[in-house]
Amino acid sequence: MKVVIFAVICLSALAIAEESCYKDINDACKATNNKKSFITTPKCNATYGAITAVLPDLRNYAAQHITHSFEYLLLSTHYANYEKNRDGFKKLFQELSDEKWGASIDLIKYIAQRGGDMDWTQNIIPMDMPYDIYELPALAKALDIEKELATEAHRIHRETTRKREEYHDPEISDHIEHIYSHKQRDNIRKLAGYVSDLTKILDGPDSSLGLYLFDEYLQKQ
Repeated sequence: MKVVIFAVICLSALAIAEESCYKDINDACKATNNKKSFITTPKCNATYGAITAVLPDLRNYAAQHITHSFEYLLLSTHYANYEKNRDGFKKLFQELSDEKWGASIDLIKYIAQRGGDMDWTQNIIPMDMPYDIYELPALAKALDIEKELATEAHRIHRETTRKREEYHDPEISDHIEHIYSHKQRDNIRKLAGYVSDLTKILDGPDSSLGLYLFDEYLQKQ
């Protein structure tokens, strides 16, 4: 029995060696000694776990954040003009834009840390938000965006907690959970409250004054 176990361990070690940085380095040294001019060490990188399988999803998620950052920025500038002059809404959407931009940079850095890279030829998501919309529809659209991003975070998290080896990666799922899911939960709760409050205000007897006071409230948040 011990002989069988030892044989299995040896075979496993050989299989790992065939896919290892150590083997690449040994081959590179042999090639150098043989004076070959072209040397590659493809296994000597930061890639491990399920990053290769999940990389397309992470790239797309980063691109989503960049697109939504620009959409929020357009909304912010729309409410900053002389006609609208809604400094509270401008502040809200500017903060959401900055947050999405920062999240995209964080995810791109994380992809690089795990041995991947962005593919800007494939991960371009066009903007589809009308930026010249009224206050309540703008809040509703922002709420939809945050729910969309939260749902995608849950999907990626689910992929990386699968039992199948090629997808299972607790390190990625932990990063997604703590950096993205928690923040989106807070944004969804906040925006849902804003939509509910503003709906009631606009249905009241003096909607214009109510909207003005609501914008003042947003400036203080």
